[in-house]
Amino acid sequence: MFTPQGPTLRELTVQALSSTERGYDLLAPKFDLTPFRTPDSVLDGVADTLGVLGPFRAGLDICCGTGAGLDVLREVCVERVTGVDFSAGMLATARASVLPKELAAGAGSGGDHTGGPVVDFVRADARALPFGAAFDVAVSFGAFGHFLPSERPALFTRVREVLRPGGAFVFPVLAPPRVGSGLYWTLWGFDAVMRARNAVWRPPFVMYYRTFRLADVVDELTRTGFEVDLVALDGLGRLPDGSPRGRVVVARRP
Repeated sequence: MFTPQGPTLRELTVQALSSTERGYDLLAPKFDLTPFRTPDSVLDGVADTLGVLGPFRAGLDICCGTGAGLDVLREVCVERVTGVDFSAGMLATARASVLPKELAAGAGSGGDHTGGPVVDFVRADARALPFGAAFDVAVSFGAFGHFLPSERPALFTRVREVLRPGGAFVFPVLAPPRVGSGLYWTLWGFDAVMRARNAVWRPPFVMYYRTFRLADVVDELTRTGFEVDLVALDGLGRLPDGSPRGRVVVARRP
């Protein structure tokens, strides 16, 4: 939920009428005080999965935002962790949050990482990642709503290209809310408002909650050349039918 210290209604309105990039520049200082931040329970579940798969040499957090996912990667990567985002405001907030932790752990900025991996930041669009095959693991948290379904195959292809052979692309996907529930109608209403806004207002602000279906994503990853496994996020519990409330997608580059 929003806290009294979070963004005001006026601030949220200004952000929503901005471009996606500018909106996140404005939201960045208060982002972690909103419901948009990935919950710790999800971060912890992904961290558990990575702990089994790792350790890794180098990790990439795609659309790193304010850096919550970077803290996950710092626990499982031994050499370097890189956060990439197209919002300068989000990257500035991430630097202010993550780098003091890195320094406190004894990690240097010039290659001395005896206390943990070196952490760096790159401003770039995830659809045009400026790296070669330099990473053993890539993660992303809560960012896929910013990509239209038609953009995902190219995005997944680019992620595959920055992974070394055997590298893994890892991210959580939560089960959709029950049809007719309060959350179902909230997300449906949000997406409808965003579509109407983008039809009449420029620049667009791309953020949709109901376009990232697990079955579609697994199919797209497979066609991109990944080998895909699903791991239950057991910490989130189960639905009445026994299926998990969330899964971790582990897509490996052969």
